[in-house]
Amino acid sequence: MARHRGPFDPPPRPITALLIPSGSVIAGSLLTLLPMIASMPLFPPFGFMMLIAWRLARIEALPVWSPLLLGLIDDLFSGQPFGNAMVSWTVAFIVIDLLDQRLVARDFWQDWLLASGAITAYLLFGRLMATPLQANVDTIVLVQIVVAVMLYPIVAQFISWLDRRTAAVAT
Repeated sequence: MARHRGPFDPPPRPITALLIPSGSVIAGSLLTLLPMIASMPLFPPFGFMMLIAWRLARIEALPVWSPLLLGLIDDLFSGQPFGNAMVSWTVAFIVIDLLDQRLVARDFWQDWLLASGAITAYLLFGRLMATPLQANVDTIVLVQIVVAVMLYPIVAQFISWLDRRTAAVAT
């Protein structure tokens, strides 16, 4: 039986307000399919960066269970071992939620620090899961971490623009 809305319940969100955050994360994950020629894999994990940016910008933009399904989609296209993004995206969501409960207020620098820690942990976890320890890929992963951390403000700016567009559609 359907639950009836009370007089003080907020109105239901339109479908576009639900699809824009998850669609942007999926689009970020699908960027790995672009045909690029590179001597080193310096392409940052845009899907994960967009997920973190949505989580830090608006808590209610994505449901709590969304990192699991969005990580599944990323696992299908990223080339990482299956389950890597599912586990690490969910753990990152939980850790950011725990840290968010401790912080009274956040500014951009704290968001950048949280995102940098999450991106670093995600890329290091992916390195440990995908390659043997004897592989000489640590410098490449370090450069990829630096590139991803430096690109995060641009991703956060794009997400805030999408958030404003979503708010304009919702009203």
